[in-house]
Amino acid sequence: MRTRPPRPALAHGPGSPAISRRRLFGAGALAASSLSLAGCSTPLAAGLLGSELDPGTVVFWNLFGGGDGVRMQDMQAGYREIYGAGSLEATTLTWGNPYYSKLTLATVGNKPPDVAVSHLTRAKPLWDGGILDPITEEDLASVGLSSADFASQPWEAQITDGQNIAIPLDTHPFTLFYNRDVCEQAGLLDGDGLLVDLTGMDTFEAALEEISAVTGGIALTVANVAEIATPWRFFWTLYNQIEGVTPFLSDDGATISVDEDAFLEVTSRTQSWVEKGWLNQGLDYATSQTQMFTGQAGFYMQGEWEIATAQSIEGLDFGMAPIPQLYDQPAVQADSHTFILPRKDRTPEQRQQAMQFIKTMLEQSMTWAEGGHVPAYVPTFESEEFQSLEPQRYYAPSADYAVYDDAAWYGGSGSTFEDTVGAQLGLVQQGSLEPERALQVIKEQLEIYTSTPSPL
Repeated sequence: MRTRPPRPALAHGPGSPAISRRRLFGAGALAASSLSLAGCSTPLAAGLLGSELDPGTVVFWNLFGGGDGVRMQDMQAGYREIYGAGSLEATTLTWGNPYYSKLTLATVGNKPPDVAVSHLTRAKPLWDGGILDPITEEDLASVGLSSADFASQPWEAQITDGQNIAIPLDTHPFTLFYNRDVCEQAGLLDGDGLLVDLTGMDTFEAALEEISAVTGGIALTVANVAEIATPWRFFWTLYNQIEGVTPFLSDDGATISVDEDAFLEVTSRTQSWVEKGWLNQGLDYATSQTQMFTGQAGFYMQGEWEIATAQSIEGLDFGMAPIPQLYDQPAVQADSHTFILPRKDRTPEQRQQAMQFIKTMLEQSMTWAEGGHVPAYVPTFESEEFQSLEPQRYYAPSADYAVYDDAAWYGGSGSTFEDTVGAQLGLVQQGSLEPERALQVIKEQLEIYTSTPSPL
């Protein structure tokens, strides 16, 4: 396991050893690659420019929109109800690279939030860039937490250089949605109205054929037009079900180590499903949902967060299940939302205050779970309330075999890596690019990133 020397304490001012020219210019480069600071929200500008806040106020940044944003606001309101209206200043910023660039800039400028949200796959590059404070066992214990309070998969995944770098809120896996009316006609429901076991490639392909006979067209939809993340999630799920595959990236993103035979197997299989009429050739994100919602397809694969959309469709009878194991072992692409402590000077009281905010949010994980995410906080996951929640309880076991994106400064959810690879995988599904050529293009396009040291 790689170790790092002790970090110097943060100091303020241009001569601070904690803010090197490399980190400062690297952060600027990241911001330039996404969005400029022009048009930042007022709280962000206040953080960077140094306006004073009440020392009892927790400053919290997140990137949640849509239904997640509404639920996070409810959880923030829960914190304010306990600690007072002025106890929290929460800011929501643009999802993806813009968010992480602004968080980095604020931290190297010595004005980060007290607590922030990060995808687990984006926390590791932040840590490697010196942007995060470790979270010690003492920090956890100060608010009555321990590592045993968290699901093992995301908890073990966040440990880096022997340190805890993030506290997982959830796991959000790629998931199979199914239209019950279509699947019933295809003979794929059991006596309880749940999807039958579809383990094994032959079994799953037979199910696709049965559904196609019912719909008179496609059986499964996977968005791939003007959409790059979904093709990546689909590929990474099936790729990791093949025993013995190598990481796509190694050496913190400096090496492309993808198993070429496995890559070609998955992408060729994808094309064969399109050619047989089972899988859509080209659908955007919204239409891929609509096909399943309206019974034009029986299966739809997407992140479990689309549960809210499905539940909003009047008359839709749908279910959710883990992605079936089609190859040698269960695996599903996933990420986790986590809480992080951006690097800054903190008194013991300020550390405990930040940890108490995190603990209070974890205690409201049931609100979060209603939006589809699988709780990482064990007391919530094991509660009778969550274990009886439908359809969440049916796909929740897939969190135990979640597979995260490989660590790279340009990788993780909403990243340059996913954009680059997902775009080529989408073209494979559309039939405009052969698998061998897609792999070649991916290597060529990633070369500039693999040969460039992290700017952090």
